[in-house]
Amino acid sequence: MCSYLPNFGKFRRSKGGLIRLSQGHLQPLQDVANAAFLAALFSDYLEASYTPGWYCGPSFYTPKNLRDFSKSQMDYILGRNPRNLSYVVGFGERYPSQVHHRGASIPAHKKESCKGRWRWKDSNMDNPNIIQGALVAATDMDDGFQHVRTSSNYTEPTLVGNAGLVAALVALGGGGTLDKNGIFSAVPSFSPPSPPPPAPWTP
Repeated sequence: MCSYLPNFGKFRRSKGGLIRLSQGHLQPLQDVANAAFLAALFSDYLEASYTPGWYCGPSFYTPKNLRDFSKSQMDYILGRNPRNLSYVVGFGERYPSQVHHRGASIPAHKKESCKGRWRWKDSNMDNPNIIQGALVAATDMDDGFQHVRTSSNYTEPTLVGNAGLVAALVALGGGGTLDKNGIFSAVPSFSPPSPPPPAPWTP
């Protein structure tokens, strides 16, 4: 959790503030979405266990620090970024329209052979079917985005990314807690237990 915080500089960040969890990874937005979820989840755990925060070295951080990180990453994904582009298809005014996805890029009324489908992938036309809610794969370290269907490293959605996206949105929305049903009630407190009382003192 400490490594997510910007003042530790563990991971590189784009100028727009998007964290890059691994070097050379071709689909970093799925990492970002899952990191946002884990940060919000740990924040909820701290609050559910009545833990005011935790130490990263000598510095003390509160659950709010983690939620702020999580929110900043999700805000970027949803359009608060240098390109003012939402990376979730169908959300906001501007979002990717050439998603690398077979069902989205082939017109519904067309019956194509396996070989015939390639012409739709290589087409420069927008997808005829909007794949609502799909998180695309990537931006680069300069907050750039190749808005082309054939650039699958940028425009391909993944199950891993969309699972993280949904989990992070649930964690940050609806009152801001995942623990409505007491899922953390059996988890030991993150804080060390209170020391036992001293033995009675006698002069």
